[in-house]
Amino acid sequence: MKPDKQNGVAIIMVLLIVALATSLAAFMATQQNMWQRQVESQLDRAQARRIGIAAIDWARAILADDARTSTIDDDKEMWATRLPAMPVENGEVTGAIEDRQGLFNLNNLVRNGTTSAPDVAQFQRLLGMLGLPLELATALADWMDADSETQYPGGAENTYYLALPRPYRTANRPLTEIGELSLVKGFDSKTIERLRPFVAVLPLNGAVNVNFAPPEVLSAVVGNLSLADARLMVQQRSMQPFKDVADFTQRMPHGGTQVVAGSITVSSQFFMATGRATVGRAQVTTQALLQRLGGWPTVVWQSVE
Repeated sequence: MKPDKQNGVAIIMVLLIVALATSLAAFMATQQNMWQRQVESQLDRAQARRIGIAAIDWARAILADDARTSTIDDDKEMWATRLPAMPVENGEVTGAIEDRQGLFNLNNLVRNGTTSAPDVAQFQRLLGMLGLPLELATALADWMDADSETQYPGGAENTYYLALPRPYRTANRPLTEIGELSLVKGFDSKTIERLRPFVAVLPLNGAVNVNFAPPEVLSAVVGNLSLADARLMVQQRSMQPFKDVADFTQRMPHGGTQVVAGSITVSSQFFMATGRATVGRAQVTTQALLQRLGGWPTVVWQSVE
């Protein structure tokens, strides 16, 4: 081979090696940047998660302090005020505490494994106001009660569920979360979303806090309270919360009351605490259902998204 040709080949080889090395360096730099961003994202998310959990502890402390100073729960108390965005390192955090006892507890339908007729009647009144089939109450009671006797109209036990294309059995226990309703006869996604603002799933049977109950829930729980009168009472309590059950009944329009003993209260023991933390590019929402029995609230369940 002539010298000029040899030099040309050598130059081409050098250029190829340089191009290959450049491409390899660029690839490695890109991979390193991606790895670094992933590490940073994971660190940001871990920090946001810790901050979100700290917000839940903040809520527990606020509720514990409230229990030492008051036996009445209403929306004028400090714990009911949403925590504004507060700066943290490389981000911010917000928090909120919401009462859950102003809603109708679906688990009240069954008490000690047996269907509670007064609670079923209350739930049916709520269903009627929301334009939903009354049979949903008996279907849900059958889902949770301990027996295998189908209630009518609208009930369903194992015979119904085992005949479905994808068979399963009734739970025969209280609900653990509202999404479980999708397994119960008649509860489709639209029905569940219609119910969601008015119902809760709490681990203990309990009374409805009339200082937080929506008008529909008030009217459902108090037998002779019309929806219009319930709305009037909600307007009144926005200026002056009810101080006890007697105060509630005395302020009812037209007088008189049909309240099942132990079905209403002015205090709460269940609350939903939410902490939202943003750190860098990471955003984490932490939620917890808290139960307060006079002292430091316990966590019933907690989720991080």
